[in-house]
Amino acid sequence: LALPQRSLFHLQKIEDGHLNNSLGSPVQADVYFPRLIVPFCGHIKGGMRPGKKILVMGIVDLNPESFGISLTCGESEDPPADVAIELKAVFTERQFVRNSCVAGEWGEEQSSIPYFPFIPDQPFRVEILCEHPRFRIFVDGHQLFDFYHRIETLSAIDTIKINGDLQLTKLG
Repeated sequence: LALPQRSLFHLQKIEDGHLNNSLGSPVQADVYFPRLIVPFCGHIKGGMRPGKKILVMGIVDLNPESFGISLTCGESEDPPADVAIELKAVFTERQFVRNSCVAGEWGEEQSSIPYFPFIPDQPFRVEILCEHPRFRIFVDGHQLFDFYHRIETLSAIDTIKINGDLQLTKLG
C-alpha cells in the first residue's frame, strides 16, 4: 500500500520525530498533522507564505453550537500565541466570524457573509488561501470572504488549531 507522493494524511510520528508511511519509509510533508482528533493542534511546516493553502475537511456535528479554526504563531498558551486568523462558525446566529489577536489584543471582529455555509450532520471543505495582502476563505469551493493580514511575518504563522462541534476527516 503506497501513499501518494505528497500525501499529508494517515502519517504516524515515530520516536525521533520523522514521519513514516504505512511501509515504514520516510515521507516528506509540508504540513504535519498527527491524528485528526478534536481539539486539534498541528504544525504548518515552514509557516504560511503567499500561494500556500490550508485545507480543512470535516463533518459538522448533529447538534452544533460552534466550531473554530485558528492559524497561530506557535502554540504557546502563556503568554498566548498571536492568532493570525480565527474563524468561528456560530450556528445559533448563523455567522462565520473572523478575527485576529496580536500581542494579546483582539482586533475588530468581522462577520459579514453572503450566506451561512455549514449544515448540521453534513460534510464541509474549508480552504484558507494565503495571498500577499490577505487570506481568502473558500467553503465548499465558493469564495466566502477575504481577511487582510494583521500579522506582518507570514512565515511565523506555523500552527493550526481546530476545536468545537465537528469531526475532522482530512487536513492538508
